Amino acid sequence: MNTRIIIDSTANLLPQHRAQTIVVPLNVRFGETEYIDGITITNEEFYEKLEKAEKLPTTSQPSPEVFRKVFQEVTDAGDEAVLITVASKLSGTCQSANIAAQEFDNIYVVDSGNVAVGSGIMTEYALRLVEEGKSAKEIKEILDNEKENVHLVAMVDTLKYLKMGGRISGVVAFAGELLNIKPIVEVYDGVIQQISKARGTKMGNQVLIQEINKVGEVDYTKPVLFGHSGQSDARVKQFLESSQDFWKAGNVPGHSVLMGSVIGAQAGPGIVAIAFFKK
Repeated sequence: MNTRIIIDSTANLLPQHRAQTIVVPLNVRFGETEYIDGITITNEEFYEKLEKAEKLPTTSQPSPEVFRKVFQEVTDAGDEAVLITVASKLSGTCQSANIAAQEFDNIYVVDSGNVAVGSGIMTEYALRLVEEGKSAKEIKEILDNEKENVHLVAMVDTLKYLKMGGRISGVVAFAGELLNIKPIVEVYDGVIQQISKARGTKMGNQVLIQEINKVGEVDYTKPVLFGHSGQSDARVKQFLESSQDFWKAGNVPGHSVLMGSVIGAQAGPGIVAIAFFKK
C-alpha cells in the first residue's frame, strides 16, 4: 500500500514537489465566466485577467462528489492518502472533503490552517514523511500537531485590491498609495490579518524580517518557501537579495513560486510572501 498526498489547487509549492501530489482544483469566476483553477486557467492567466478586472474574482470549493471520485481512485489502487486543504476559515473546501471522506477509512483530511505557500510547506513536509515510511494516519497526526507552527508573512504592494474587496476604505487606500504604504500581513490559524506596515519597498523588506523574528526562530530542519503574486517576480527577488544574510543560517534555496487565486484576489499582484515553521 502506497501513501499518497492530495492537495487542493490553492497550495503553492515547487514544481518537483507538486508533481508528487494529486491536485484537486477549485473554481475561479470572473464575472459570468467560470474557470477550473490550474486546468482552464493558469496562475499567469489569472493575474492577466485580475489586472483588467473591475470587480474581484471569486473562488468556489470543489463539491464532495469531486473529492469522492479522487478518493475512490486512490482506494481502487489499493493506496491510502492524506489530503491537505486550504484553511477552513478561508474556504469551504475542507468541509466538502470531510463529507466525502466519511465513506473511506483510508483517507485522512488535514485542515492546513493556511493557504498558498503556507499550505505548500506543509505539503512538502508531508512528502518527506512519506519518504520516511510514515503511514497516512501517522502523517495526519504529525501535521495536526505541527500546523500551529506554520506561519506565512507577506508584504502587500498595492492597496487597490484591498479597497476593491472592501477591506479598507477609499480614503485609507488613497492616503496609503500617496504615502507608498506597504501593509505587512500574516496568515495564521486560518486568518489573514495586518500586523504592521512600512513606507516603501525597502523599508517593507526590513519590516518583513523584523516580523519573522517576532514570530520566533525559524526551524530550518523543515521547509521554507518564498512566494510572489502577479506577472513579475521582481519584488521577491529584491527581498531575497536584501535579506540573503538572514537566510544563510539555514542554507535556504532562493526559489519562489507564483501564488494563485485565493491570495491574489485578496491582495493583488506584487506580494512578497515567506512561509516557514517556527521552532
